[in-house]
Amino acid sequence: MGASVCIDGALVAPELASVPVMDRGFLYGDSAFEVTRTYGGQPFALGAHLDRLERSCERLGIPATGLGAALRPEIAVALGAAANEESYVRVIVTRGITDIGLGVGRGETPRRVVVVLPLTEQPAALYEDGVELATVMSARALDGTGAAGAKASNYLPNILALAAARARGGYEALSVGPGGELLEGATSNVFLVRGGRVATPPLGVGILEGITRRVVMEAAREGGVEVEERLLFPPDLYGADEAFITSSLREVVPVVRADGAVIGDGRPGLVTRRLAAAFARRRDALLAAERG
Repeated sequence: MGASVCIDGALVAPELASVPVMDRGFLYGDSAFEVTRTYGGQPFALGAHLDRLERSCERLGIPATGLGAALRPEIAVALGAAANEESYVRVIVTRGITDIGLGVGRGETPRRVVVVLPLTEQPAALYEDGVELATVMSARALDGTGAAGAKASNYLPNILALAAARARGGYEALSVGPGGELLEGATSNVFLVRGGRVATPPLGVGILEGITRRVVMEAAREGGVEVEERLLFPPDLYGADEAFITSSLREVVPVVRADGAVIGDGRPGLVTRRLAAAFARRRDALLAAERG
């Protein structure tokens, strides 16, 4: 078991893997990325992740033609080289090397990087006890740009927001927009439950369209649970019966407190547990379909 790195199709020893200092991903965070995990050694929703990576690159103006086709075999090679029971998979596409300066031209050669690490399982307490959110007024890197919603590598606002949340005892930072609207976690999407109905912020506010978010919404609707995308505000969070966050690595995590306020009865709720189980069933069905 171990780590593996593939750069532009070539396996590189992880301790020697590097990119040139003139690469725009290093210089400016001018890159896009995706993260997924494996189940039984198989990457979950790889097609959806690669499609989103292509969309992110297109929004950032990074050439994306044939990107998914090039990355699929590189991911398979990296997974095989790592030989983990289960793996964390990170895929990064940078704009590559250009002349120094912010301006970009045409004909850049993007750089592809695949990093595979042993998967660290999440603590059981996350799901059994739930977590606390801390709301943070935070301008995200792409807010107000045409690339809003892309999964860009410039995560400094997320890093600072999470540090601020952790300083207040929060497990995750929940970004609040300029109009006071709830947006998304530093590394997650957020859902609220009230009266058996589920609500989550709409994509139109510039949030990332999470893969797990999408699968949870599909599973909920298939199970007869109403899901609405609408503007939400901190009072909606504090007054919710239940809340939960979603991400590729953590799946569905109950939220039991927010900014010190107890959500519902302070325990993971029935709808949250029901949707976590529904997600797992749909996840397994999708994995089986991908195996053919």
